[in-house]
Amino acid sequence: MQLPRWWELGDPCAWTGQGRGTRRMSPATTGTFLLTGEISNDPITFNTNLMGYPDRPGWLRYIQRTPYSDGVLYGSPTAENVGKPTIIEITAYNRRTFETARHNLIINIMSAEDFPLPYQAEFFIKNMNVEEMLASEVLGDFLGAVKNVWQPERLNAINITSALDRGGRVPLPINDLKEGVYVMVGADVPFSSCLREVENPQNQLRCSQEMEPVITCDKKFRTQFYIDWCKISLVDKTKQVSTYQEVIRGEGILPDGGEYKPPSDSLKSRDYYTDFLITLAVPSAVALVLFLILAYIMCCRREGVEKRNMQTPDIQLVHHSAIQKSTKELRDMSKNREIAWPLSTLPVFHPVTGEMIPPLHTDNYDSTNMPLMQTQQNLPHQTQIPQQQTTGKWYP
Repeated sequence: MQLPRWWELGDPCAWTGQGRGTRRMSPATTGTFLLTGEISNDPITFNTNLMGYPDRPGWLRYIQRTPYSDGVLYGSPTAENVGKPTIIEITAYNRRTFETARHNLIINIMSAEDFPLPYQAEFFIKNMNVEEMLASEVLGDFLGAVKNVWQPERLNAINITSALDRGGRVPLPINDLKEGVYVMVGADVPFSSCLREVENPQNQLRCSQEMEPVITCDKKFRTQFYIDWCKISLVDKTKQVSTYQEVIRGEGILPDGGEYKPPSDSLKSRDYYTDFLITLAVPSAVALVLFLILAYIMCCRREGVEKRNMQTPDIQLVHHSAIQKSTKELRDMSKNREIAWPLSTLPVFHPVTGEMIPPLHTDNYDSTNMPLMQTQQNLPHQTQIPQQQTTGKWYP
């Protein structure tokens, strides 16, 4: 794969070439590089970073929508970067053949004090994306329209920022909606009357009511650029007052005590043995006393409990023996009680033969194991006893 071609875009005054791979720019201008591969349909992506670092400088941005579109490297340096060469490593990846190519871009930032631009105006263009605005012909058309309205001697693009970087929302993919782009331009003459129309009370009221202000020069931009005049910002650096204020000492601010003086090396020695004893020995002694008290309660106070536990089985045996003795006496008394025997135990005559049938139980029968009443129908030699019916008649 061939090395990426480098095309110089934007204001011709903003960039000057110094040999292959070297560009010079000033903090008062915006520079743009277009990254593109060889003329083919291969998907190519670019990776940009500051040499020796994983990312780009904070003032430099990069955007590439798809691997089949060109990558755009753009940004505006600050005054802190003046005199410091910035080396950007650019690596191109061919997603079809997996080839790579690397190129170093050296950016020399020069001071802009020789070309001051104290009057700056920022426009918000609603129908453009940042990569579309960075194209040389589009940016040139916009600067030409601004120059016709402003009539400056020098006019440069200072900064170009996507609306997404300012907190804007990603537009819906309908009706060819765009993200929007902020373009800040600087000139060496005061603002024109057309640009000042945004500041009059009538237009400010219309902006507060979300209505478009009435700007006479809007028709010069409307053919190609839809500008949101409510978001225009006019900055006059010649009238800016220094914001530095001298610190007035008062409540909440400590007085100046001079330089810090650390303590000397000849410090008085201190004996920590007493502190050690108080910290360690006293808690240990209290813990030992508590342990002894607990041991006495758990071990030495169990004699009475053990004696009561030893006497408990004897008491239970005596109680059980008393119950058995009482039960035996009740059984002996039940043998000698003079009560009528149940009908089933009396001698009866056989209803057929007339013979006497002896009782079911002999005299030596242990009646203590016999229930007091037996079921009559379970006895084999029991005669049916007549029962009284509800009609008052007796049946055999």
